[in-house]
Amino acid sequence: MTRPRIVCIVGPTASGKTALAIELAERIGAEIVSADSRQVYRRLDIGTAKPTAVERARVRHHCLDLLEPDETFDAARFRAAAEAALADIQARGRQALVVGGTGLYVRALLRGLCPAPPAPQLRATLTRLAATEGTPALHRRLATLDPATAARVHPRDAVRIVRALEVGLASGRRLSEWQAGHRFATAPYEPLIIGLAWPVAALDECIAVRARAMVDAGLLDEVRELTRCGLPANAPGLQAVGYRELRACLEGRLELPQALDATVRATRRFAKRQRTWFRREPGILWRHPEEERERIGAEVDAFLRGETGPASVPA
Repeated sequence: MTRPRIVCIVGPTASGKTALAIELAERIGAEIVSADSRQVYRRLDIGTAKPTAVERARVRHHCLDLLEPDETFDAARFRAAAEAALADIQARGRQALVVGGTGLYVRALLRGLCPAPPAPQLRATLTRLAATEGTPALHRRLATLDPATAARVHPRDAVRIVRALEVGLASGRRLSEWQAGHRFATAPYEPLIIGLAWPVAALDECIAVRARAMVDAGLLDEVRELTRCGLPANAPGLQAVGYRELRACLEGRLELPQALDATVRATRRFAKRQRTWFRREPGILWRHPEEERERIGAEVDAFLRGETGPASVPA
């Protein structure tokens, strides 16, 4: 049976994925499935660079605004939501673009999920510990239990830290060992994966410009409203870069220029981790989003017409 063909646009934050995806979607008659672990949260709009109402009016988007900021979300839930969206898009005879910078979500969608067993009660206990002791403390425990996974997971990534501890403690086998055995080999789709590549210095400047634009657009007010609604500082959605720093500003621990600088630095570190992740993933065609825009469009057209496959697209 022929696998559905989908186009994926991936890359680090601030690399221009949304603008390119909307342009491509309008050109080929596609809808966009977001693969962003922060844009799934309602009310986190400015700080997550969520597509605006105008952009969403131009192109239909899926997998945005799925849950509240105090709820947890993981790759399994994303895969279920994305597969449902892709099936709906295909049933209506439309093309699909998967767009985002959360590498694990893209991997899970394209190559399946590691079959490590769940342990919901243990997960709930670990989630409570993350709230009381802090995620860095759990990360230190993970470093002892599963050093390979701890090295890949950020100390504040509560969802992945809890999941790795859950698997290791419940099964007696490290998550890294489960993943090595699975190798993410299930492939329900035939993808063309375009990675957006900028020189590091140029991307760093894009990050700084966008962070200032977010503050100008009202990010501080967005964080203030989330705080006013009673969301705790350790709510999963509020672990996104920018929200921690701006909350520190609201609490008087940082002045606004300091919070902005901290946001830029944290975003650059995050972008570096994203680049590292995607560089290790197979089959990504790296293109400059401005200098090679026409080339990207031609490659997408040829792929969707069936004239090329992922491996035969010229590098």
